[in-house]
Amino acid sequence: MPRRERRAQLMEAALEVFVAQGYHAAAMDDIAERAGVSKPVLYQHFPGKLDLYLALLDASCDNIIDNCRLAIASTTDNKLRVQAAMLAFFDYVASDSGAFRLVFESDLTSEPAVREHVDRVTTECAAMITEVIHDDTGLPDEASRLLAVSLVGMAQVSARFWLGEAGVSTGAIPLKDAAALVSGLAWRGIRGYPKTEDL
Repeated sequence: MPRRERRAQLMEAALEVFVAQGYHAAAMDDIAERAGVSKPVLYQHFPGKLDLYLALLDASCDNIIDNCRLAIASTTDNKLRVQAAMLAFFDYVASDSGAFRLVFESDLTSEPAVREHVDRVTTECAAMITEVIHDDTGLPDEASRLLAVSLVGMAQVSARFWLGEAGVSTGAIPLKDAAALVSGLAWRGIRGYPKTEDL
């Protein structure tokens, strides 16, 4: 198998193991067995468990950041932007892969490299949203950033709650309806700030 394909196969197997067991309980033996390879093959691609975890975390973070970027770029209508960004978080959390657990529910956040990766999601998504808020409202950068971080926090916490408590587990609220409810709340708050031309 070509190196690139083998690496992808190993990462897919590792994702399943880490999502199911968490970092601390997962073993390289389990990952090698899940991938159907020997441990030496696994170590040829990843020198250790943390290296493998960080590679997965990097890919997972890139995924949600890219989805957020696409949502914001999808329209110039800010109400629709809020809806699209919220839906991006809900779709990400609802993915069958469970990759969001590495980003939002990691049992290794005391490790500086992991914390840095996890914080990157909030930092980069909030930076995109900050720019839109600042341009649209004329609020200072610091205030725009605080609102942006609040929106990102609302998106990820509500999506995780929906997955575990209010939606998927009970079937009570379909994904799009849940994302619409939360984006409606977010939009009602953020639209209250004045447009630049009104200042």
